[in-house]
Amino acid sequence: MFQEPHELLRTQPHSGEPADEFARRHLQLVQPERAQSSQILRFITCGSVDDGKSTLIGRMLKDLDLVPEDTWESVLAESERRSFTRDKPDYSLLLDGLLIEREQGITVDIAWRYFATSKRKFIVADCPGHEHYTRNMVTGASHCDAALVLVDARKGLLPQTRRHLAVVAMMQVRSVLVVVNKMDLVHWDRACFDKIRLAVTECASQLGLAEATVIPVSGVDGGNVVHGAPAPWYKGYTVLQALETLPGRRHEGVPFRLVAQWINRPDQDFRGIAGQIVGAPLKVGDTIQVLPSNAQARVQRICTFDGDLKQAHPGNAVTVVLDRELDVARGDWLVKTDDAAPAVTNLLEANVVWMSDTPLIPGHRYDLQIGCATVPGSVQRINHLDVSSLKTHEAARLHCNDVGRCEIVLERPVPIDSYADSIETGSLIFIDRNTFHTEGAGMATPAARREVVWHETAVDRNARAAIKGHPPQVVWLTGLSGVGKSTIANALEARLNAVGVHTMLMDGDNVRHGLNRDLGFSEADRIENIRRIGETANLMLNAGLVVITAFISPFREDRRLVRGLVREGEFLEVFVDAPLAVCEARDPKGLYKRARAGEISDFTGISHPYEPPLKPELRIDTSLTSVAESVQTILAALKAKGFRV
Repeated sequence: MFQEPHELLRTQPHSGEPADEFARRHLQLVQPERAQSSQILRFITCGSVDDGKSTLIGRMLKDLDLVPEDTWESVLAESERRSFTRDKPDYSLLLDGLLIEREQGITVDIAWRYFATSKRKFIVADCPGHEHYTRNMVTGASHCDAALVLVDARKGLLPQTRRHLAVVAMMQVRSVLVVVNKMDLVHWDRACFDKIRLAVTECASQLGLAEATVIPVSGVDGGNVVHGAPAPWYKGYTVLQALETLPGRRHEGVPFRLVAQWINRPDQDFRGIAGQIVGAPLKVGDTIQVLPSNAQARVQRICTFDGDLKQAHPGNAVTVVLDRELDVARGDWLVKTDDAAPAVTNLLEANVVWMSDTPLIPGHRYDLQIGCATVPGSVQRINHLDVSSLKTHEAARLHCNDVGRCEIVLERPVPIDSYADSIETGSLIFIDRNTFHTEGAGMATPAARREVVWHETAVDRNARAAIKGHPPQVVWLTGLSGVGKSTIANALEARLNAVGVHTMLMDGDNVRHGLNRDLGFSEADRIENIRRIGETANLMLNAGLVVITAFISPFREDRRLVRGLVREGEFLEVFVDAPLAVCEARDPKGLYKRARAGEISDFTGISHPYEPPLKPELRIDTSLTSVAESVQTILAALKAKGFRV
């Protein structure tokens, strides 16, 4: 016995069951005669808080007669308890299921609903409107083909409305339907609607959106939701009619792709590459190429749980067996040799929606997950999008719920498509390397790979070191201001020079007169400051020098990155330590006094954090150790490395 259509409102997917499969299974039960011919449209509802998103969808379900009688009675009863009437109940109760949503009258998390009409099947994601929940809206948009963006007729386009339109544009959502809600509260005034429609058109044009359809409605009264508008001047679609005619799932604009999710090897006689087909079909006998290695082989078998296939289509989850063993790892791509290959690059541009309370800062190292591959990388430049003016400007960081366009440098080349061509192979996420939390989402555009090759010279670092009589070395002094780094570094260099060691001292203040004079003391500038120093120190190592640096260098990750630039054993980290009170009492430059007075912001140790080394090669407490003793400690460490000191 088939379920009635309204039963869809009560049914939830099985654990782990994809939304598409759930909708397909249940909608076939509801209307089996149309199951094969009707198309699924996935759409989100979004807009600013309290614009009536849940009310609109609730009213649509009620007018389509998809609400069970007992459910409707409970909505009426709950509405009366909340100062609504039975004639004008709270339709949002049909979607807002969380207690906090009902108490505050807002949507907090995405509510997925599944319903069907005689012309189409629908999966709708009712997304939160509040700025704090923009990340939830991004999650919903990533699964959808269309966006239904609500605007309050009394308020017009608000910053959050523009933010949602910007995200919809960035995520290449195919169709946009802008619904001007609460027209009953402005007495269906045509001038009010035309003013908003003009603003929407202008905003869509600035964002590069295809022409957006704008419809006036009253979610509470049901005007122009399922049935026609009460305003004689409006002759266009109802919301339902527009949804039934919007284009469905867009086709991928890329050739065949399979991103290796795992290597299936149940025994020594079977080895297959498991993943999902994207873009175009794959047939047995096709010649494929593995990226980024460029190794080639033929497809011998295409295996599924239900048996082998001669041909697999986009969306199929398969295990591909090749005619010879290739070195394929998780995250590698299979493409056809006859097709145009995707970009394999370490340089990307991406539209980024930042989701973390910790801001995105240029130079900070993240794990970038692209498909099934994870590669370290960092953002080099940010162009922030002002959602009010829709203008972009270069920025030092992106804060939570900000959107912008970023230049990204990866630590190794990876294959990637443009997000405009393929959602599956053109998206990426930022992962914090310490907490493993997802920090942001990006829609990529591959940039040209830097064809820069290291030029080998006839005289290398070993030859340069040989004529100097000692190996190259970095002695990296880190610690708070006033702890004694510069004093120790100066005395150390004098002692090394006295015994014939070729040195170069780089001091934090001195480099800001030249190399880093364009940098301030923001977190982003501090990171860039240390990056430049690390690269310069590495060049000096190639000259065979002993490089002594005296920098606060407050962040562990930055010091770790510098260590990673040089060869094993060439980085000697010296933690110059002392209690903060001792450093503050010395205060040779008067900086602590000014910081306490509020004259210096972001001062390390006072208003800005210092992350002490966890495992330095040396730790020197200058509250207990003299300068001469400190130098002797470092000389002993260098002597153990082969220096004649």
